[in-house]
Amino acid sequence: MAGSGGPWGGGSGGGDRGNRGSGGNGDGRKPGEGTQIPEIDELMKKGQEQLRVLMGGRGGDEGGRGGGGGGGRGSGGLGPIFTRQGLLLGAVAAVVLWGIASVYSVRPEERSVELFLGEFSTIGQPGLNIAPWPLVRAEIVQVTGERTTDIGTGRSGPMDSGLMLTRDQNIVDIEFQVVWNVSDPAQFLFNLADPTDTIRAVSESAMRDIIARSKLSPILNRDRGAIAADLRQAVQDTLDSYESGINVVRVNFDRADPPREVIDSFREVQAAQQERDRLEKEADAYANRVLAAARGETARLLEQAEAYRAEVVNNAQGEASRFVSVHEEYVKAPDVTRKRMYLETMEVVLGGMNKVILDGVAGGEVGGGQGVVPYLPLNELSPRPQATQASGGIN
Repeated sequence: MAGSGGPWGGGSGGGDRGNRGSGGNGDGRKPGEGTQIPEIDELMKKGQEQLRVLMGGRGGDEGGRGGGGGGGRGSGGLGPIFTRQGLLLGAVAAVVLWGIASVYSVRPEERSVELFLGEFSTIGQPGLNIAPWPLVRAEIVQVTGERTTDIGTGRSGPMDSGLMLTRDQNIVDIEFQVVWNVSDPAQFLFNLADPTDTIRAVSESAMRDIIARSKLSPILNRDRGAIAADLRQAVQDTLDSYESGINVVRVNFDRADPPREVIDSFREVQAAQQERDRLEKEADAYANRVLAAARGETARLLEQAEAYRAEVVNNAQGEASRFVSVHEEYVKAPDVTRKRMYLETMEVVLGGMNKVILDGVAGGEVGGGQGVVPYLPLNELSPRPQATQASGGIN
């Protein structure tokens, strides 16, 4: 059985071999081949038939029915593709593809740079824009969004990019950030090969120039805002000279410290300087307080002396004027003036004395003890001293 039928089946084999062909199966494949991959020509024919059907032609089945042995259109040429309907559909498809390639949209925060045959043509505004392909090509650039470039040790670039020398021969470690956007898209695309590296190099150079003209203490304390403003202006001027199309929005001065190797010692020195400044200010305050008190006392004494001088001068001038007026009156009426002067003098002399005046009593009578006067307690008529009154009140 094995010899008559072979490994692919039994039987006498004569009639079967005649039906299957010589040494093969009924489908023309040799034994052991399995399912064979279709030939490339068959795939191409199938593709042409499907394209022909889409373009208005007829499929392979109709051609087979018409000619049988190859006289019809079953697997023939490409004639049915070039019909009026096929050409119209091809033209419409080409127009659609050209429109898709030529129309583009620009967002509100973007601008487009249109290039005609590789050269700058115009700036496209937000919305739908047309750039006829393939003559015009558009490059879209974001213009309103803020971009940042960091400069300093441990952030980007060389590790020592933030170490800078001050005017008083000190080293300061600085970290700052440049915030920028695009003001002219055409200049930004064509005039700078690497905008980020350009901004980093320009900013670092400008900062080194500013730090070289400043002392260490103001940089660490009070002048950061002024340094940031000067740096922004310097970077903007340099980028404008390059026609870079970049606008520097602001500069963020993040950190300014001594180098890490000496920062502890520097902080101790700073603390000692602050203590010295505090003591100096306390001494200045005490000196100002003492000097102010001395100046006030001096002014008071000067005012008192000036007042005394004015008083003495005015009194002397008043007495002189009074004497002159009295002399003038004495010249006019000597007797009257003499009597008035006598009365005024006696008023001054006797005005502060304790006295009892007896009118109509002769001196002889008093001495002789005649009359009522000797019995009067003349000592009681005078006012008593304050001490006497106080002691009498206690008793």
